[in-house]
Amino acid sequence: MPEIKSQFIECYAYANTPEGIKFLLLKRHNDNKIHPGIWQIITGRIEEREKAFETAMRELEEETGLKAFKFFVLPKITQFYTFQNDTVNLISLFLAEVKLDKVLISNEHSEYLWCNLQDATEKVHWNSQKNNIKMISDFLANENLKNTFVEIK
Repeated sequence: MPEIKSQFIECYAYANTPEGIKFLLLKRHNDNKIHPGIWQIITGRIEEREKAFETAMRELEEETGLKAFKFFVLPKITQFYTFQNDTVNLISLFLAEVKLDKVLISNEHSEYLWCNLQDATEKVHWNSQKNNIKMISDFLANENLKNTFVEIK
Protein backbone atom coordinates (compact mmCIF):
# COMPACT_ATOMS: atom_id res chain seq x y z
CA MET A 1 0.00 0.00 0.00
CA PRO A 2 1.45 3.45 -0.88
CA GLU A 3 2.61 5.72 1.89
CA ILE A 4 1.01 9.19 2.13
CA LYS A 5 3.50 12.02 2.60
CA SER A 6 3.39 15.79 2.86
CA GLN A 7 6.92 16.91 2.13
CA PHE A 8 6.57 19.63 -0.54
CA ILE A 9 5.02 23.08 -0.87
CA GLU A 10 3.97 25.29 -3.77
CA CYS A 11 4.01 29.05 -3.39
CA TYR A 12 2.26 31.24 -5.95
CA ALA A 13 3.74 34.75 -5.99
CA TYR A 14 1.74 37.57 -7.55
CA ALA A 15 1.80 41.34 -7.82
CA ASN A 16 -1.02 43.82 -8.38
CA THR A 17 -0.13 46.11 -11.28
CA PRO A 18 -1.99 48.82 -13.23
CA GLU A 19 -2.41 46.18 -16.00
CA GLY A 20 -3.85 43.64 -13.56
CA ILE A 21 -2.47 40.71 -11.61
CA LYS A 22 0.92 39.33 -12.66
CA PHE A 23 2.10 35.87 -11.59
CA LEU A 24 5.76 35.05 -11.12
CA LEU A 25 7.09 32.04 -13.03
CA LEU A 26 10.55 30.53 -12.79
CA LYS A 27 12.34 28.46 -15.43
CA ARG A 28 14.39 25.53 -14.16
CA HIS A 29 17.94 25.30 -15.50
CA ASN A 30 18.29 22.96 -18.45
CA ASP A 31 20.98 21.03 -16.57
CA ASN A 32 18.73 20.21 -13.58
CA LYS A 33 18.33 16.47 -13.11
CA ILE A 34 14.67 16.84 -12.15
CA HIS A 35 12.35 18.54 -14.66
CA PRO A 36 14.99 20.50 -16.62
CA GLY A 37 13.86 23.59 -18.54
CA ILE A 38 10.26 23.71 -17.34
CA TRP A 39 8.41 26.84 -16.23
CA GLN A 40 6.90 26.54 -12.78
CA ILE A 41 5.95 28.45 -9.67
CA ILE A 42 7.98 28.41 -6.45
CA THR A 43 8.30 24.91 -5.01
CA GLY A 44 10.28 23.33 -2.23
CA ARG A 45 10.84 20.48 0.18
CA ILE A 46 9.84 20.88 3.81
CA GLU A 47 12.87 20.61 6.06
CA GLU A 48 12.93 18.72 9.35
CA ARG A 49 11.09 20.58 12.15
CA GLU A 50 9.84 23.18 9.66
CA LYS A 51 6.18 24.00 9.21
CA ALA A 52 4.84 24.02 5.65
CA PHE A 53 4.12 27.77 5.70
CA GLU A 54 7.66 28.42 6.97
CA THR A 55 9.01 26.43 4.03
CA ALA A 56 6.93 28.49 1.59
CA MET A 57 8.19 31.77 3.06
CA ARG A 58 11.79 30.52 3.03
CA GLU A 59 11.55 29.22 -0.54
CA LEU A 60 10.02 32.50 -1.74
CA GLU A 61 13.02 34.39 -0.44
CA GLU A 62 15.64 31.78 -1.45
CA GLU A 63 14.35 31.32 -5.00
CA THR A 64 13.42 34.94 -5.77
CA GLY A 65 14.90 37.32 -3.21
CA LEU A 66 11.36 38.64 -2.63
CA LYS A 67 9.45 39.00 0.64
CA ALA A 68 5.69 38.84 0.85
CA PHE A 69 3.78 41.69 2.39
CA LYS A 70 0.67 39.47 2.42
CA PHE A 71 0.87 35.70 2.73
CA PHE A 72 -2.04 33.25 2.52
CA VAL A 73 -2.83 29.57 2.87
CA LEU A 74 -4.88 28.44 -0.12
CA PRO A 75 -8.04 26.36 0.48
CA LYS A 76 -6.78 23.44 -1.60
CA ILE A 77 -3.97 20.91 -1.85
CA THR A 78 -2.30 19.35 -4.86
CA GLN A 79 -1.46 15.67 -4.95
CA PHE A 80 0.63 13.34 -7.08
CA TYR A 81 1.85 9.77 -7.03
CA THR A 82 5.52 8.76 -7.22
CA PHE A 83 5.95 5.22 -8.47
CA GLN A 84 9.68 5.05 -7.63
CA ASN A 85 8.97 4.98 -3.88
CA ASP A 86 5.22 4.19 -4.00
CA THR A 87 4.11 7.40 -2.29
CA VAL A 88 1.11 9.66 -2.59
CA ASN A 89 2.33 13.21 -2.06
CA LEU A 90 0.09 15.95 -0.68
CA ILE A 91 1.30 19.49 -1.39
CA SER A 92 0.26 22.48 0.71
CA LEU A 93 -0.43 25.62 -1.35
CA PHE A 94 0.40 29.19 -0.43
CA LEU A 95 -0.06 32.60 -2.02
CA ALA A 96 2.39 35.49 -1.59
CA GLU A 97 1.53 39.03 -2.58
CA VAL A 98 4.77 40.78 -3.46
CA LYS A 99 5.87 43.97 -5.17
CA LEU A 100 6.49 43.76 -8.90
CA ASP A 101 10.23 43.94 -8.60
CA LYS A 102 13.46 42.54 -9.93
CA VAL A 103 13.79 38.90 -8.98
CA LEU A 104 17.09 37.46 -7.76
CA ILE A 105 16.71 33.89 -8.98
CA SER A 106 18.49 31.02 -7.26
CA ASN A 107 21.00 28.77 -9.00
CA GLU A 108 18.30 26.17 -9.74
CA HIS A 109 16.59 28.59 -12.15
CA SER A 110 17.77 30.37 -15.28
CA GLU A 111 14.98 32.88 -15.96
CA TYR A 112 11.89 34.48 -14.48
CA LEU A 113 8.79 36.12 -15.94
CA TRP A 114 5.92 38.19 -14.60
CA CYS A 115 2.87 36.92 -16.52
CA ASN A 116 -0.81 37.73 -16.77
CA LEU A 117 -3.29 34.89 -16.27
CA GLN A 118 -3.34 33.73 -19.89
CA ASP A 119 0.43 33.76 -20.34
CA ALA A 120 1.03 32.09 -16.97
CA THR A 121 -1.38 29.24 -17.66
CA GLU A 122 0.05 28.72 -21.14
CA LYS A 123 3.67 28.75 -19.98
CA VAL A 124 3.60 26.79 -16.70
CA HIS A 125 4.34 23.09 -17.19
CA TRP A 126 2.12 21.23 -14.72
CA ASN A 127 -1.66 21.07 -15.22
CA SER A 128 -2.22 21.32 -11.47
CA GLN A 129 -0.31 24.61 -11.42
CA LYS A 130 -2.31 25.88 -14.43
CA ASN A 131 -5.54 25.08 -12.57
CA ASN A 132 -4.29 26.63 -9.34
CA ILE A 133 -3.33 29.87 -11.12
CA LYS A 134 -6.83 30.03 -12.64
CA MET A 135 -8.40 29.39 -9.22
CA ILE A 136 -6.26 32.09 -7.59
CA SER A 137 -7.18 34.57 -10.30
CA ASP A 138 -10.90 33.83 -9.85
CA PHE A 139 -10.62 34.18 -6.08
CA LEU A 140 -8.67 37.46 -6.26
CA ALA A 141 -11.30 38.90 -8.62
CA ASN A 142 -14.15 38.10 -6.21
CA GLU A 143 -14.03 39.68 -2.74
CA ASN A 144 -16.24 36.94 -1.21
CA LEU A 145 -13.95 34.20 -2.52
CA LYS A 146 -10.79 36.15 -1.65
CA ASN A 147 -12.01 36.29 1.95
CA THR A 148 -11.78 32.49 2.13
CA PHE A 149 -7.97 32.72 1.93
CA VAL A 150 -6.47 32.38 5.40
CA GLU A 151 -3.91 35.15 5.89
CA ILE A 152 -0.74 34.24 7.77
CA LYS A 153 1.01 37.56 7.46
